[in-house]
Order: sequence, then C-alpha cells, then structure tokens
Amino acid sequence: MDELIAQLKELGLTEYEAKAYTALVQNSHVSAYQVSKNSGIPRARIYDILNGLVEKGFVLKEETADQTTYSSIPVEMFLQQIQQRWQSNFTSISDQLEKLEMKEQEAESKVLMLKGKQTIVNYCQTLLKKAETKVILSMWEDMYDTLREDIEEVSQHVEVHGITLYVEEHLASIDMHRATHYTRKTSTPHWFILSVDGQEMIYGHSPSNQETAFITNDPVHIYLLEDYIWHDVLINRLVKRDDNELEDWIAKERKAFFLE
Repeated sequence: MDELIAQLKELGLTEYEAKAYTALVQNSHVSAYQVSKNSGIPRARIYDILNGLVEKGFVLKEETADQTTYSSIPVEMFLQQIQQRWQSNFTSISDQLEKLEMKEQEAESKVLMLKGKQTIVNYCQTLLKKAETKVILSMWEDMYDTLREDIEEVSQHVEVHGITLYVEEHLASIDMHRATHYTRKTSTPHWFILSVDGQEMIYGHSPSNQETAFITNDPVHIYLLEDYIWHDVLINRLVKRDDNELEDWIAKERKAFFLE
C-alpha cells in the first residue's frame, strides 16, 4: 500500500488525498468519520481532503437528511482522468520548456558537459530524432550497437554518413575504419562523435569507457569535428586504393607527429 500511495503522489495527489481515495476504493458509501478511521487521516483534516477530492471529480458526495456519505468514482474513470490531466500537463510543460530552450539556443553558442551513461545515450537518441537533413558520425562498435535502431530509423529520411570501427552490418552509406596498430591496442579509448544537421553535436568517450561527453551548438566545434570525420573517411578510402606499404607509412608518420 505504501508503494501505491507513493505512485499516486507522483501523479499529483497529496499523501492524504491518495490515502482517502484508496480507502474509498476499498470501502465506498461511507461517512467522513469512517474514511478517517480507515485511512489514518486526522479527523480535523478529513473534510477538507474529501471536499478537495470532490472538487477534482475523484470522489462522489451524497447528502441526505440523516448523513453525508462519500464514494470513490470507478477506478477506470479515475485512471482515465489522471491520464488526461497528466497528458495535458505534459503537453503544456513540453511546449513551454521547448520555447525556453529555443530562446537559450538563440542566445549564445556553448559547450556543456554531460555525465552518466544513460543520460548520454538518451541525449544521442533525442538528437537523432531531431535530424532533418543529415547525420555525420564516428563511432566504435559499442556505441554504434547501442544506437543501432535509432541510426537505422533516422536513415529512412535523412542522409547518414561517417565512419565506424569494428562494427558489423553498418549502414551502406557509412565507411568502415581500417584496423591499424593504434586501433588494435586494448588501451586505445573508444570515442564517438554525433553531429546533426550541422547545428548540434555530442562527442566524447563511449559511455562504456567513461561516462562523460560534451554537447555543443558552437559552429567552430561542429566544423572542426565534422572535418575530422571527413579526413578520417578520406584517409581510409585512399588506403583502400593503394598498397599495404601506405599503412605502415601512416603508422610511422603518426608516431612521429604525436611523439609516441
């Protein structure tokens, strides 16, 4: 019963309202005194609580010359009303928050840190749903597999390009990164970059490695990281067109450049 009361509170009822309604579901057509006794609500509060539930349409009040009794509306009707109110509130909150978010986005470019594996995954999914023209990505297999369904769904109406590492059965429009000395190292961190419409981006280590990522609408960040992905794609396409010696040369040049 405690769990049910807690859940009803999450739907907008106060603790006393939840207790009064559940007491009436179990025993309807009873006096306020009986509701107080069955629910544990103080008698000094019970009339206000019941009248409030009557106003909300959750409780029926019957007055006769002898007494006043209370009954709960049918559970199915109660749940329908709760659902309608929740949906109405959700729609209103959603509209208002999105308007505030749009104003904030118009105000300035920013780079923000995002923490938590599920939070990062949820943000990626939300970003993909917003795509209208293009998606550009760079991902290792762990992150790609997590977002596979979302990526395949968005590919039905926008272009998806980029590069993946060790991903099986990826989209035909996405390039496969070649296996190199660097990518084969177990110590090599897995990263991901996801850019949508050239307007918003999230990037960082794959959540399975480190539960931190960065989100940005800054044009400079987006340009540089999209260009990084393109250069990665280009190098991989060039390597496929040339002989094996080029791979060794690239590995040598990389070590020299990064002082490895």
